[in-house]
Formats: sequence, C-alpha cells, structure tokens
Amino acid sequence: QVQLVESGGGLVQPGGSLRLSCTVSGRIVGIVSMGWYRQAPGEQRALVARIMNSGNAIYADSVKGRFTISRDNARNTVDLQMNSLKPEETAVYYCYVGRVGPDYWGQGTQVSVSL
Repeated sequence: QVQLVESGGGLVQPGGSLRLSCTVSGRIVGIVSMGWYRQAPGEQRALVARIMNSGNAIYADSVKGRFTISRDNARNTVDLQMNSLKPEETAVYYCYVGRVGPDYWGQGTQVSVSL
C-alpha cells in the first residue's frame, strides 16, 4: 500500500522560511517525477516544483530563486525548501509522485504566511 506523508507546514511571517518534507512508503513502479503542488482557497491546484528521475528540477516561475526541491531516492523522500515566503503563497501544499499510470498524492499540509 502506497502512502505519501507530508510534514513541515505551519504558520510563518512574510519573508520567512519553511521546509516541507514528503516520505513515500510502499512500492511504486514507473516513477517519472516527484514534487509539490499547492492549492489556495478558491483556486485550482498548481505546480510548485517537480524533480525528474534525471535530477532535473522544474519550478513555477513565481518561486524560482526562492524555492529549492530535493529528492533522496534511498530514503524515498522529496523536500521543498521555501524561502522569502509571501502571503499569497498561503495554501495547502501537496506532495505527489508522477508515474506511468495514475499519480499518487499526499493528504496535504497547510502553509500559512501571515503577520
């Protein structure tokens, strides 16, 4: 049984930093990428960053230079370091595993950026 468990969300002031971590358990065949999406209230879920099997990382334009995604294949984890956070980045952040077939998703972790 596959499980994705996120951690590291919380409340942070504008300009602050958070590090999200996602641990994947269970056997997954055909992984293509791992990464993070976010969904703010009333908005569609949107890509934040993904990292391919090659190690190539892809970022949403709005987070380039501030967020860094990393992946540890031995530990089956994917992390997202978020710096210089903005209030408009308040959202639920979801870890995902992209594969040949249906993707797997975590339950999400809330990130709130506010004074």
